[in-house]
Amino acid sequence: MKNISVGTEALDDPFINQGTAFSQDARIKRKLRGLLPPRVTTLEHQAKRALERIRQAEEPLQKYEILSLLRHRNATLFYYLLENNIEELMPIVYTPTVGKACQEFDRIYSEPEGLYVTIEDKGSIRDVINNWPYDDVDMIVVTDGERILGLGDLGAGGMGIPIGKLSLYTACAGLNPARALPVLLDVGTNNQGLLHDPLYLGLQQPRVDGEEYYAFVREFIEAAKARWPHVIIQFEDFANRHAFALLDQWKGKTACFNDDIQGTAAVAVAGFYAAARAKGSSLAEEKFLFLGAGEAAGGIADLLVEAMMKEGLTQEEAINRIFLFDSHGLVTKDREGLTPLKQKFAHELEPQSTFLDAIGEVKPTAIVGCAAQAGSFNAYVLSAMARINERPIIFALSNPTSRSECTAREAYTYTEGKCLFASGSPFPQVELNGKTFIPRQSNNSYVFPGIGLGLVVSSPRVVPQSVFLSAAEALSKMVSEEDLENGSLFPPLIKIREVSQSIAAAVAEQCFTTGVAGVSNPVDLSEAIQAAMYKPVYDQI
Repeated sequence: MKNISVGTEALDDPFINQGTAFSQDARIKRKLRGLLPPRVTTLEHQAKRALERIRQAEEPLQKYEILSLLRHRNATLFYYLLENNIEELMPIVYTPTVGKACQEFDRIYSEPEGLYVTIEDKGSIRDVINNWPYDDVDMIVVTDGERILGLGDLGAGGMGIPIGKLSLYTACAGLNPARALPVLLDVGTNNQGLLHDPLYLGLQQPRVDGEEYYAFVREFIEAAKARWPHVIIQFEDFANRHAFALLDQWKGKTACFNDDIQGTAAVAVAGFYAAARAKGSSLAEEKFLFLGAGEAAGGIADLLVEAMMKEGLTQEEAINRIFLFDSHGLVTKDREGLTPLKQKFAHELEPQSTFLDAIGEVKPTAIVGCAAQAGSFNAYVLSAMARINERPIIFALSNPTSRSECTAREAYTYTEGKCLFASGSPFPQVELNGKTFIPRQSNNSYVFPGIGLGLVVSSPRVVPQSVFLSAAEALSKMVSEEDLENGSLFPPLIKIREVSQSIAAAVAEQCFTTGVAGVSNPVDLSEAIQAAMYKPVYDQI
């Protein structure tokens, strides 16, 4: 018989530990007799107990801490619980609660999780990578903590984002959690509060930037690929100046993507497909005005251009239907010092300093909030959209909830129930004039798990941009007529595993079609995807 973990070693390994569900035979073989309460329970029984404890906690952050402790102790139970209660627990594990968890990271940290690579490791990052105890890693989610959600520079506290993201990769799409690695690249922080906080756990020095920064990231990527040649690397919550640069630098060299740019784009475009369907129109007939001109807006705008071109527009015609509004006002041709993104979507228009005036100038059919400016879609803005559109499209995509451009209730109220609404944060259903609206999040969790699964199955050398439009199309097809009737532009989260399988198939097929896949196309792709999905069940010992 092969060597197996025994005693407290078995109880301390989250991928082995079954707690009270260890059978009597397993307790004998693993030398656990006397170390556990005598009753042998089931996974379902354990989940019931855990869920009751979570529901007893009053604050979301308390619930987050309970779930984190569970993940550290018993991964199978954690993922069983999350998968089977996804609507209730996703807002705890990820947005909006994860934002608060990142802010309080230094206070609530209890157990080591993930890999911390610091600028002080420069020159020996391969040694750090080799300290990771698992020989197989399929997916890395990496951040440098500089732009966490809409909260800014949280330094080492940003580790909560890769941890939460990978939890959803597993719960929503079945990526094996033992083959997933959250990474925090610590190059310092420019957050003055953290620099002077005696409890801060990261490097208390100003951020390294410039060539030294990019050389550091390069050493990390090369070290990771040296150990795990087929690993997919997802960039997460990097500042704009680094997000676009890193994606441009690496997308043609290795299998990587940026979820803030490309994943956000895929889920938003899926929502626009659904909104156009509800209106009986097409994307090529819509006109989009973005509040914000950063990585989210840029990613969505670029993918919209591809989608509209697929519907028959030329690139120039598609670009002419997209407008940006930044901190200096409406982006116009006569403004100097524009970034490449802003240059691309600058138009010959009269400059406008307020978003309301920009609506009057552009007359959009859709407004898209990507600037984390709470309340910026106010009553005047929403009413204006309702005056010029029979069915205005309102996407308030910023998160967490405290940064949302408007609430669902505000959107429906000030458009008199006419709008097609989606948000980056969760909002409850709205009763208005005898109708019930069920708003759903334009949340990346609809797409990135399926994208990741499709990439893991196809093992591409690089990630073609076309996979993100394929993901958007696959997601939009999962929206039912009943969903649209209820004001929902996305399917219910209870269908997320089904959604992820559909997206994974579309993504993998695109990799095989474009010739970038590193494995042979299976005879039955759907079957191969299902076979690759981790299922939270206890091994029989």
